[in-house]
Amino acid sequence: MMLKAVILFIIGLVLLIFGGDWFVDGASGLAKKFHLPDLLIGATVVSIGTTLPEVMVSATGALQGHPQIAYGNAIGSIICNTALICAITIAIKPSTVEKKTMHLPVIFFTAATVLYCIAAYGDSYFSRLEGIILLIIFIVYILLQVKEAKKHNSEAQEEIEDNNPLWKDLVLLVVGAVAIAFGADFLVDNGTIIAQGLGVPESVIALTFIALGTSLPELVTAITSLRKGHGLLSLGNIIGANLFNIVLVSGVSISLKPFEVPVGKLLLGYNASFVFDIPIMIIVMAILVIPPLIKGKLYRLQGISLLLIYFIYCIVQFNL
Repeated sequence: MMLKAVILFIIGLVLLIFGGDWFVDGASGLAKKFHLPDLLIGATVVSIGTTLPEVMVSATGALQGHPQIAYGNAIGSIICNTALICAITIAIKPSTVEKKTMHLPVIFFTAATVLYCIAAYGDSYFSRLEGIILLIIFIVYILLQVKEAKKHNSEAQEEIEDNNPLWKDLVLLVVGAVAIAFGADFLVDNGTIIAQGLGVPESVIALTFIALGTSLPELVTAITSLRKGHGLLSLGNIIGANLFNIVLVSGVSISLKPFEVPVGKLLLGYNASFVFDIPIMIIVMAILVIPPLIKGKLYRLQGISLLLIYFIYCIVQFNL
């Protein structure tokens, strides 16, 4: 039983990785064919595409009565995206940043995080209204990005070439979406079985293994961007994906099925999520965005510090 669960869990990860890649390729191709601005594609389609695995896994977890997965995956993915994936690109190749491009996503991420924390710490419950508000924030952000992209289309980043015929882009889009859906289902079902078999709380599995698995599209994007000499593309995608993890991933999950903040393990007599997971999420995002917002630069020390935090975070998770 356990061996079967592990095999299906791995298959789920593979489907998510390839499904996310196919979906982004298909969506980007279609966007180019309809002459949408390149900046808009990067700010919306790519970030949404790389966040789809988290959306499907969290929504599936919530609907199947596993709020630990819906809750932990969003927080864990933000920590993984920032302190592992983005940290690697910064540690290898720090660079300068155009500060004004970070203002909008950082403002929206901060606002969404404040709302999220009010619900978590205030009521220990996420209501459907709060889920809907998060989704509204997502829609407003996308509309503002569209407006910004159209206004600065002449300053758009490099074009995304698409030599595929229309039918191939459509196939990639549909097959990618189906692969993501099945991959998410396999990941949630078998991640739960593995967690129960090992005596590990579902929240820990969601915060580490599932979070890392659903963040693999961002990792692929980061590695590709770094290899092509466009590390800042990765930074933009990570910040956008982190915002979407709160407003889209959590928003969809909460709207579908409101839930109480799961209590996994205790730390200092309190829910470990309140005194460890959420604070770590805020700290790593602060380390990532504050230096470039002030100095307009990314530093190797940032990347190394974030990687060290992620290493400690994983050790603590499995020793609580």
